[in-house]
Amino acid sequence: MQTDTRSALRLLGHAAAPERRGLIASLAWLILAALLEVVGPVLSKRYIDSYLLPRHSDFAAMALLLGVALCSGYAASGLRYLQLVRLAAIAMRSVRRLREQVYRHVLGLPLAYFDRAITGQLISRVTNDTEAAKTLYVQVLFVLLDSSIVLTGALGAMAWLDWSLMLIVLPLFPAVLAIVYGYQRLSAPAVSRTRELRSDINARMAESIAGMSVLQASNAETRFAEQFAATNRDHYRSRRVELAANAWLLRPALDLLNVLLLAGVLYRFGLRHLSGLEIGVLYAFVSYIARVVEPLIQITMQFGQLQQAIIASARLNTLLQEPSAPAPSAAATIGAGRISLSGLGFAYHAGPAVLNGIDLEIPAGGFVGIVGHTGSGKSTLLSLLLRFYSPQSGHIEFDGVDINAIAETAFRRDVGLVAQEPFLLSASVLENIDMGRGLARETIERAARAAGLDEVVAALPEGYATELGADGARLSGGQRQLLAFARALAGEPRILLLDEATSHIDTETEQKVQLALAALHGKVTLVAIAHRLATIRSADTIIVLKRGRIVERGTHEQLLALEGGVYQRLYQLQQLEEPLASR
Repeated sequence: MQTDTRSALRLLGHAAAPERRGLIASLAWLILAALLEVVGPVLSKRYIDSYLLPRHSDFAAMALLLGVALCSGYAASGLRYLQLVRLAAIAMRSVRRLREQVYRHVLGLPLAYFDRAITGQLISRVTNDTEAAKTLYVQVLFVLLDSSIVLTGALGAMAWLDWSLMLIVLPLFPAVLAIVYGYQRLSAPAVSRTRELRSDINARMAESIAGMSVLQASNAETRFAEQFAATNRDHYRSRRVELAANAWLLRPALDLLNVLLLAGVLYRFGLRHLSGLEIGVLYAFVSYIARVVEPLIQITMQFGQLQQAIIASARLNTLLQEPSAPAPSAAATIGAGRISLSGLGFAYHAGPAVLNGIDLEIPAGGFVGIVGHTGSGKSTLLSLLLRFYSPQSGHIEFDGVDINAIAETAFRRDVGLVAQEPFLLSASVLENIDMGRGLARETIERAARAAGLDEVVAALPEGYATELGADGARLSGGQRQLLAFARALAGEPRILLLDEATSHIDTETEQKVQLALAALHGKVTLVAIAHRLATIRSADTIIVLKRGRIVERGTHEQLLALEGGVYQRLYQLQQLEEPLASR
């Protein structure tokens, strides 16, 4: 836990490092404000002992004392206000940097990480946890600095006025440390558990909204509501434990110490009254006790916020410790687009082999189709070609260069993907095709025509400027797929990979895709996973995967001629399915 705390504080310190000068200036002004506040009781003592009790009237001196006291109080309040505003600005800039750092890191994580990650929890890291870290800068840091300075100044003034009375105050500190220690032991597990459950609540909400159609179609609303309620009840119980610790060990306990401290000082003063102790000293001590106890109360009251900020930062730090996808240091590029696979083997998380001994040569401009039953390794092979995962054995080469020796920018520019489920932004058609690449309008429109999307765009009310809504809600499934195809073509790739891009589209849209592929044949290296065999019928070579191995390869006609072959059975099954689907 101590290691987590130190690493969390280092993370927060790193986020605030560019604000070092501002923090130092704020500290200097806070010291000045605290010193001005400490001056008040000393001036009050002088007023009481020199003018009030002796009934000595010196209006000029009295006015000067009152004026200095008022000015110092106003100045201290003004400085505190200015520094609170400054620290809030520093906090917001620091949290902005931290949030951007976390988001950028998430974008760079390998795809394998997202196999086990929960979307709602990741969202909670980027939003809730970074917001909790802001509390450290705005509230905790300000209160700790201000209270510590006031506390130090008050103790120094008390020692200067009467060191024997000051000794009565000193036992307050070990008592406060004991309260803080007990609070940490009781509340830390509850605080951590509360934040975990809040992430679980976010995760359940994200999953429910994403799958709302399936959830309602399955009549699962009641079950999901009960599961959510159970998680919410656990969050409520954990929060009650945290609040109970706050209620018992923070303000009430310190208020009790304050009363005991005042009683001790008054008792000591009563014993020494006849020895000539000045009444002004008693007033100053009562004032300073408030200035000692209140900062301690503020410090301990902020300790809960500090714990939450540290726990949130520790969770952020854990996420940031996840290794990013290795970025190749070499500067090789993709040439004509020839692909070579030799002895390729892969397994997920040390599980059983998904691919085993894959050997394949795809010439530049060639067209290879990949088919096979579910679980045969088709999508895994495509993921390896996209460099989402690294093979445990064998090699992948593009134009004779190892895939990991190609620069990231060049790789992502020259290798395009059309996925089975197209990802669309809640943005315009133009923005969805461009995807932030800064492509020329002519390039985007040319890609749309090549993908057969131009007719769809022409029918939209604002053409390329039409906002598509969440996940492209204004488009049909086939139209979304055509847009994804246009997006891939807009990058003018050397290699184009299609992951069952025609499995959920109608026959007319599939024909548009086939025409686009025919136009690309010989110009771009095409690798297409296809459930509908008509998509890859014109491929130069079709490979058939079974249990991670290539069991058949050849043209459409050659594979159909293999009596009892896997491809022949797949083709015959689809021929039987098509009349049934048309009914």
